[in-house]
Amino acid sequence: MPNKRRNKAVAEATRPNTGVGLRADETRLVAMMLAIKALVFLYGGQSYQVLSDRGINGVYGWLELWNRWDALHYQKLAVHGYSAVGDMRPTMVFYPLFPWTIRLVAVVLNDYIVSALLISTLASVAAGILLYRLVQLDFSQTTASLAVWFLFIFPTSYFLHIGYTESLFLMLALGCVLAARTGRWIPAGLLGALACLTRATGLVLVPALVIEAGHQYLTYRKWNWRWLCVAIVPLGFGGYLFLNYHVAGDPFAFLPIRKDFYYISLAPPWTGLREAINSLNNSPAQAQIVGVQECLYIVLGFVCTIVSWIKLRPIYSVWMTGNWLLFTSVSFVASVPRYTLTMFPIFFLFAILAQRRLWLVIITVWSLLYLALFASLFAWGRWAF
Repeated sequence: MPNKRRNKAVAEATRPNTGVGLRADETRLVAMMLAIKALVFLYGGQSYQVLSDRGINGVYGWLELWNRWDALHYQKLAVHGYSAVGDMRPTMVFYPLFPWTIRLVAVVLNDYIVSALLISTLASVAAGILLYRLVQLDFSQTTASLAVWFLFIFPTSYFLHIGYTESLFLMLALGCVLAARTGRWIPAGLLGALACLTRATGLVLVPALVIEAGHQYLTYRKWNWRWLCVAIVPLGFGGYLFLNYHVAGDPFAFLPIRKDFYYISLAPPWTGLREAINSLNNSPAQAQIVGVQECLYIVLGFVCTIVSWIKLRPIYSVWMTGNWLLFTSVSFVASVPRYTLTMFPIFFLFAILAQRRLWLVIITVWSLLYLALFASLFAWGRWAF
């Protein structure tokens, strides 16, 4: 009897959690994620003090360090809303769910910066737990833990902790995929629609979910009408188009704005790749450094996409392929290291590779070194994806 109880306890502890509450192993995981967050903020703040030779004014000053670049646009949208004229016109290219959420939380907290950081903190912890549960559907608990570890130490993972959309988007995309994998297609459709209202790449969930439905049909040979909930997903993108129409009178107003202000338009993948390679020769030193990283992450995403078709379930391969094509099918490639963070099956592959201790050390050291570098540059005010 004691052996049976012990075996039952072990089985319960290793079985994927599909409920709302946290198990002991997940609570430990949350502690790890929060510790990494604290260390990133501490390291970034102290790097700023060293590099700029300036002090930081109080606790709030430590938070303001991270309110840079696109974070400022989301703050402006949260405060002023959308407009197709004047200084607010460039912000039409940013999707609305994140700034709307900031505005909602700010009603309670009365502070937009704190609200943005709180949303990112809660969403990133939720994303980590969802990734942990998703990996356990196909792999061991150890592999799932490693996947979360690699997500949170990824070189651009500091975007999970600041006022950017990465945390919210990852939480919604992972929640959508996990719901579909576990047969909860109505929540999958709703979460997918919210992901589309957060970032354009949410649309990749449509073919990914269609492929998952087909995989389930081939496995069980039984029709499930709830698969039709995939049609809910693009409604989120429709909401963004309606916002453009309401504000600017054109549902596709964001396209010329993106081209005029950010020099980005749709193009074959080789166009953006060629421009990224050319930037290595014809740019100032700092731009060349950024260009090198853009090219490296394009290669990383491409290699992992190919491997995902061999090693992973089709839904993940479609997600990888669609995201990589969207990142590179532009006239001017930018922010690929940051966008790669949302290609979450990469962390499945890292975790599988890390079963060999040598690769565990290599990936961990590479991640931590570049996380420290990029986070320092960002806190200092330099462009870091």
